[in-house]
Amino acid sequence: MKIEKDRVVRFHYTVSEAGQPPSESSREREPLAILAGHGNVIPGLERAMAGHAAGDSFSADIAAADAYGERREGLTQRVPKKHFGGQRLAPGMQVVLNTNFGPRAVTIQKVGMSVVDVDLNHPMAGKDLHFDIEIVEVREASAEELEHGHVHGEGGHQH
Repeated sequence: MKIEKDRVVRFHYTVSEAGQPPSESSREREPLAILAGHGNVIPGLERAMAGHAAGDSFSADIAAADAYGERREGLTQRVPKKHFGGQRLAPGMQVVLNTNFGPRAVTIQKVGMSVVDVDLNHPMAGKDLHFDIEIVEVREASAEELEHGHVHGEGGHQH
């Protein structure tokens, strides 16, 4: 069965910034599970996986624009320190900040007495990425998975 929209895909990945050593891998844990065609992974990776089947291994180079987007200058915000829950903060740290729109990864730029300046760009924004992929399983999605727009069960979302 080939990967196409509305199919569940379980896969292992290793990702690195182009020309750099790997920065993250799923090899030491369960494969990642996604519902193809529903924006569960970056657009370039989803396109690179289309048409592959269980047992396929391949590499894909994804341009920043098709990954986490280009860096946008001036995408900073000053946040009251109390929103970080007493964490010890330092410039360059990446933390998850709870916002009105849900959790968001931010990078600490400057820590003041009562406020913190953060960069709202995704930490991988502006970076071309290299993926090594191994497709473990491809199956039809259940009606519930299609309705919810994500995978349930092993490697997916638990309700």
